[in-house]
Amino acid sequence: MHIAQKDLFRQLEVVVGKSNLLKSPRKIAPYVKGFREGQGKAIAVVKPQSLLELWQTLEILVPANVAIIMQAANTGLTGGSTPHEACDRDAVIISTLALDDIHLLESHNQFIAFPGASLFKLEKTLDPLGRVPHSVIGSSCIGASIVGGVCNNSGGALVERGPAYTELSLYARVDEHGELQLVNDLDVDLGETPIEILTNLQRRQYQAHDIKVTSKQASDSEYKSWVRDTQSERPARYNADKRRLHAASGCAGKLVVFAVRLDSFVKPEHKQTFVISTDSAQSLNALRVAILKSMTELPISAEYMHRDVIELTDEYGRDTMLVLKYFGTEVMPRFFNYKKSLERFCRALPLMQENTIDWLSNRLAKCFPSQVSKQIKELKTRYEHHLLLSIKGQSVNELKAILAQMNNSASLHVLECDENEAKQAYLLRFAAAGAAIQYQKLNHRRSAGLLALDIALPRNCSEWYEQLPMTLKQKISHHFYYGHYLCHVFHQDYIVKAGYDPMQVKAELLSFIDTRGAEYPAEHNVGHLYVAKPDLAMNYKQLDPTNTFNPGIGKMSKSRFYQ
Repeated sequence: MHIAQKDLFRQLEVVVGKSNLLKSPRKIAPYVKGFREGQGKAIAVVKPQSLLELWQTLEILVPANVAIIMQAANTGLTGGSTPHEACDRDAVIISTLALDDIHLLESHNQFIAFPGASLFKLEKTLDPLGRVPHSVIGSSCIGASIVGGVCNNSGGALVERGPAYTELSLYARVDEHGELQLVNDLDVDLGETPIEILTNLQRRQYQAHDIKVTSKQASDSEYKSWVRDTQSERPARYNADKRRLHAASGCAGKLVVFAVRLDSFVKPEHKQTFVISTDSAQSLNALRVAILKSMTELPISAEYMHRDVIELTDEYGRDTMLVLKYFGTEVMPRFFNYKKSLERFCRALPLMQENTIDWLSNRLAKCFPSQVSKQIKELKTRYEHHLLLSIKGQSVNELKAILAQMNNSASLHVLECDENEAKQAYLLRFAAAGAAIQYQKLNHRRSAGLLALDIALPRNCSEWYEQLPMTLKQKISHHFYYGHYLCHVFHQDYIVKAGYDPMQVKAELLSFIDTRGAEYPAEHNVGHLYVAKPDLAMNYKQLDPTNTFNPGIGKMSKSRFYQ
């Protein structure tokens, strides 16, 4: 360790204490490897315990000319919250997990969230008030942070919500001269200096009259009209959409976000869930158009699964379904963390095979019966395409009228679920997201790798079900399609056959997807897997002109000033 690094660590320890500065490779290890993608090196992990400590940490790190990586739950899927190789500077990770306060504002229709606050904690906070957050499936179950969702324009299953978005935030940036600045765009009067602002917010030393009535948006309130335009050639939502890039929203770690102010939403009193199955992709598209054009209120969610995904999830997602069923969503972050910790331990032992813990988890789950309901299994056998559709209670008759009219000319099987059937169906849909990953881990010797793509189709795209050209088909052994159907956002996982270069196959897939007018990524953000398109790259450079934060995302330059 050279003298400058020793001095840096000494200064950081004065601010956060020795126990909150991690320096050993063993302690740093969980922070430098992503949830699905991404792995690099860092010289330290700093864990500030207050907003003021976070600011003081930045005051030390910015002049030290290090790459700063902001990280909360580290649940990103494209490696955007971990260091990456070949940076021209040492990297330091700042973990914000300890900064997890949530302030409900008067009338409870808005809240302020600190950078480490999780979606799960927000759900628990809002539930007694009859309100819900932007996202209530998937990310919330793996412990994802609220701020992380905003920074990455994360979407989700709820049709009316659109991407996580706000124009109200408190953040730090480094300007073109290398000067650190704190910007209060929360529209809450918290004082003038950084110390005043951060201390008053931390201690909730502000009154109702300090919270300004504002015209700024605290959610994408226009989305429920936007998504209904089924004639538009533009996708409904995607990460590079400049209409939803605003300061913290879509910043992807190019700012240090201290807090965001967001809307909450009324929890539906009653809902009804249907499983709609068909062999006709055209019929499912006709249903999508009819729902978006004619239903008075949009459905709560509309989740698509191909029959292959149901089969895959039954085989390779059963452990996840069992944990959710018997222990609930609260334990999922711990479940995933335990698996990662045990896997690191096993890798250090001689003669241990790769992915031992995933193999054991999968084998133990097989001791239990299938968690896919008998009805869904029968539908999977009979039909190729399946739509899990949840609507508000008052819209049931409207939907039934649409289905009755369509079934004069289309073959749609409709299963009206009771509460238990609906719960089982949603467990299946959630577990689908990790099933392909486990499949690849347990079959890695038989393939070249997994490609997980996240695409947004144009709203007017009627040929939504992908038909790969033969030149690509011959390189892929399996493909698994699922997604947010009314938004036309799809997660498409491909297992590349052994003997082919996954990166070359990925390039060919993306070229093919380009011909369909699609945008990508749709909601997982570019991380280190996708090239940032011009609007997105320009936004990153404007937010962080010195390339101090998260260098290299979007496959951009990792050097100072992007040189």
